[in-house]
Amino acid sequence: MTASRTDTPTGTDAHTGTDTPTGTGGEAPGPAPTGRIVLLTTSHRVAPGLLSWPAWQALRGADRVLCADPAHPQLPYLREAGVEVEEAVPDARELVDYCATAPGRTAVVITSADGDSALTDGLARLAGSGRERMPDLELLPGAYDLPGARLLDLVQVMDRIRVECPWSSTRTSEELVKYGIEEAYELVEAIEEGDREALREELGDVLLQVVFHARIAQEDPDEPFSIDDVAGGIVEKLVRRHPHIFGEEAAETAEDVRAHWLRTKAIEKRRDSVTDGVPLGQPALALAAKLASRARTAGLAVPVPEGEGEGEGVGYELLALAVRAAERGIEPETALRAAARTYRDAIRAAEGARPGGAGGSARE
Repeated sequence: MTASRTDTPTGTDAHTGTDTPTGTGGEAPGPAPTGRIVLLTTSHRVAPGLLSWPAWQALRGADRVLCADPAHPQLPYLREAGVEVEEAVPDARELVDYCATAPGRTAVVITSADGDSALTDGLARLAGSGRERMPDLELLPGAYDLPGARLLDLVQVMDRIRVECPWSSTRTSEELVKYGIEEAYELVEAIEEGDREALREELGDVLLQVVFHARIAQEDPDEPFSIDDVAGGIVEKLVRRHPHIFGEEAAETAEDVRAHWLRTKAIEKRRDSVTDGVPLGQPALALAAKLASRARTAGLAVPVPEGEGEGEGVGYELLALAVRAAERGIEPETALRAAARTYRDAIRAAEGARPGGAGGSARE
């Protein structure tokens, strides 16, 4: 783009002593436009080529488009759209001079994933010097992340860890089971204690377990699946089990929703017993309450059996308590944990009250 030059009368600038063009009334016009430098940012979490309309406008209207990264994922799509991109490392001094050479020039710089600190630092130095007539500087987001976009980062990081980490690259799902259980209990503790910061962290740890197991599953030689298969499966399940949202059925109350869920689940699973699918490896109180809930939902009045012997007798007494709690809508596992925390506090209070202070000489 070449600026046209016309002969105009000149006057003298009172501040700089330089000749400046004057209008018909002898008054100097305002400063000529110095152009624009646009730093265009894109997101790797959005498919290449999906840019905002302001971004496309800036690219199509620019006098120069530059990108320092020849492997930038946007470049093939820009060239297909007829945008000429210079694969060059932009320099702050060069861009400022380029925009100053002709009024209204625009240079767009497509920033790399790691940013272009040399350019931005250079522009900041020139602007801060007070001696430069700077073009307009604009930071233009070319794409905006959708909700959940950071999950793509997690998948990407997990991929790299699985390949490069000596420990993570050799783990199996069987070896990770204990960590999944630990993280689930830590999540429960954060919820029960009302610790918001811990809740956010523990949710992340549980999410890591999901992504880790899915990444391992990708390598299975016989039945591989990926995190996309996991996500797709749960999406399909949620849609099926919420016909009042995604279908034609109606639900006015939480009980209506529960009825939809159980009916759809029964059709899907085709189980022979209401106890099918109840994991026997869960904590005993939770297991007892779940079995009681299944029986009650099926309309089965099953008396709690009685056992003989001291050990069995205590077990059946605990079973009866768990069933009674479930009938009253109380989660026995949660109730026992709350009682245990109160007991723990009482123990600490007793430790602090005795001679020698907390801890004493107790041994496990």
